[in-house]
Amino acid sequence: MKTYTFRLKPGADLFDSIENFVSEQHIQAGCVLSSVGSLTHATLRLANRSYYNEYEGHFEIVSMTGTVSTNGSHIHIAISDGDGVTIGGHLVSGCKIYTTAEIILAVLDDVIYKRELLENDSGYEELVVYQK
Repeated sequence: MKTYTFRLKPGADLFDSIENFVSEQHIQAGCVLSSVGSLTHATLRLANRSYYNEYEGHFEIVSMTGTVSTNGSHIHIAISDGDGVTIGGHLVSGCKIYTTAEIILAVLDDVIYKRELLENDSGYEELVVYQK
């Protein structure tokens, strides 16, 4: 297993920056090990919803987890406001970094992650793991 650590600066888009890093490093199978930071704008898809919710303010990233791949990533995030109210959902484009985001990714060299629409399954493109 290989790891990467990188920092995102104010104004960067959290999801797009992770996707760009995954693409630049040609990561075919990885996961988010750790992430901390802050946002001024959050765009999330909440559970069982087909639309995005937008949030303005100052938020701490309190958790982020998921799988990453050049073949499609699936990341969830939890953020909290100044009162500690926490909300979480699917991370999508539109989350803007406030002061920083510190991201640690782990890369698995023996598998490839792909997203495929599976017959008689959820209706979403789901993770399929291939051995190298």
